[in-house]
Amino acid sequence: MSASGTVEKSEEVDGAGSGGELLFCGGTVWDSLPKKSMPVEAQLVSPTRIRSLVGVDIRFVASSCSSCHFVALDVEGRCYTWGRNEKGQLGHGDTRQRSLPSIVQGLSKHRIVKAATGKNHTVVITDDGQSFSFGFNKYGQLGTGSSKVEIEAFPVESLVSQATVTACGADFTVWLSSVEGSSIITAGLPQYGQLGHGTDNEYNTKDSSVRLAYEPQPRPRSIASLSEKTIIKVACGTNHTVAADSNGFVYTWGFGGYGRLGHREPKDEWAPRLVEVFQRHNVLPHNAIVCAGSVSSACTGGGGQLYMWGKMKINGDEWMYPKPVMDLSGWNIRCMASGNMHHFIGADDSCISWGVSQFGELGYGPLGQKSSVNPKKVDSLDGMHVISVACGLSFSVIVVDKQNIVDRLDEFEFFEGAAIEETEVNDNGTSVMNSTNKLEPKAANSKKRKQEDSSDEDESENESDDYEANGKSARTKSKRGGKSSGRGSGRAKAEEKGSSGQARGRKAKS
Repeated sequence: MSASGTVEKSEEVDGAGSGGELLFCGGTVWDSLPKKSMPVEAQLVSPTRIRSLVGVDIRFVASSCSSCHFVALDVEGRCYTWGRNEKGQLGHGDTRQRSLPSIVQGLSKHRIVKAATGKNHTVVITDDGQSFSFGFNKYGQLGTGSSKVEIEAFPVESLVSQATVTACGADFTVWLSSVEGSSIITAGLPQYGQLGHGTDNEYNTKDSSVRLAYEPQPRPRSIASLSEKTIIKVACGTNHTVAADSNGFVYTWGFGGYGRLGHREPKDEWAPRLVEVFQRHNVLPHNAIVCAGSVSSACTGGGGQLYMWGKMKINGDEWMYPKPVMDLSGWNIRCMASGNMHHFIGADDSCISWGVSQFGELGYGPLGQKSSVNPKKVDSLDGMHVISVACGLSFSVIVVDKQNIVDRLDEFEFFEGAAIEETEVNDNGTSVMNSTNKLEPKAANSKKRKQEDSSDEDESENESDDYEANGKSARTKSKRGGKSSGRGSGRAKAEEKGSSGQARGRKAKS
C-alpha cells in the first residue's frame, strides 16, 4: 500500500522483491504547489530520470494527494526522501527543502519496507514491524502518544507494534497490524470522523465561545467496530479512509463530500460503513487494489475490474456509488495511485494515466495533450513493466523494471535538481531562504505544448484548484445523518450507457 492513495498487489512486508528505475513527471517547485502558475522550465511533462538515483534499484515509492514530498525505498531497505520540508517531513533533522533524493540517515540501522506520506508528515515501517514517523505532529498524527512536540524532524518511534502496512491522510495516520483484534489502528485529527471511532471529538474552545475545535488523538487506537475483522488493505484520501477485510468486504469512513465514500449520499461517516456494492458475489479478491485520492476512491473487484466513485472530473456528476471503469476492463492492473484530480495505473506492460493535469503530471509529453478525461497510455512508457506508482499534489512517480529496457531508458532525459531557492524555517518560525546553484531541470522541454488538445481534454481543462488541497470545497459542518458534506446529488443517477471513452474493454486510449 502506498502513501495514502496507492496499493501494490504484492504485500512485500519482508522487503523482498526486485527493484527498478524511478521516473518522475510534474511540477518541481514545491513551494508553488498547488498554485496555478509555475515556470515552464520547472514542469517535467514527460517521465524523467533522476540523475542521483541512476544505478539504485527502487522497489517502492510513496506520496499522496495532499503531499508535496516523496519517499522511495530501495531493495536494500534504504529510505530516500525529497520535496517540501517546512515541517521536517523529510526526516533529515532540518526544515530545508530538497529537490533531489537524500537517504534518511536516522533510519540507516533499519530495513524499511513500507512508507506513506501526509500533508506534512511521513510514516515508515521496518521489516520487523516497527513504525517510525517524522514531520508535523500538531494533531498527534505521528502516533507517539503525545502532540506536545509539534515538529519531529528526526524519525521517532510510533506506538504501534507488529505493523505491516501504513497509510496517511492529510493530518492522520492508519496502520495495519498483525495483532489479533487490532488489525487497524488510527491516530491524528478526527475532524471528519476519519479515525473511525464514532466521533469527531468536537468541542467549544471556551464556554462562552462558538468557536469549534477538534481534540487530537496522539495515541494510536484500534477501531473497535472492526475488532472482529481482519483488515488487509487500506488507503487514505485527504480526510477519508477506505479499507477491505479478509472476506473481501469494503468499508469507508470520514469526509463524505462528492460521494467519495460510495454510500449514495454525501454524508460524513464517523465509523466504518460497509459499501453495499461489494457483497455476495462481488467481494474483493485477496490480491485486490484499494486506492484513495483527494475526492475519489477506487478498488479492483472480481476479475480485476476497476471500480471508482466520487468526483471523477471537474465538469459532470459525481459517482455516488462504485461504478466499473469500462475503459480498463480486461487489463491486469498491478498498482494504482490517485492524486488531487489525477490517476496513474501500472497494468500489463503499460502505464496508464488520466485526469486533470496542471504541470505535466500525466506524463504525456510536450506535444501531447495536457489533461484527459479518459484513461490513456503514457506512450513513452509503453512496453515497460511498472513496479510501483505514486501521485502527489501535482506530480507523479513511477518505477519501471529495467530488465530488457536499458537502451530505451538511455533515451530519457535527466532531472538534475531544481535551480530554486530552498527555504528553511528558523527557531522563530520564519522562513529563511537558502540559495542553491543546482542545475535547472534538463528534461523540462521548452517546446510549446500542442495548441489543439483532444476533445476529451477540454472537459477537464478547468483548473483543479477549484478544489481545496484538502479535497473539498467550501462546506457547512455536517454530521452523520445531518447536512450534506460538500456537493453531491444525494441520489445516485442512472449509470450512463456505454463506456466513458473510446477505449472500451482491453485497450486504453493511446
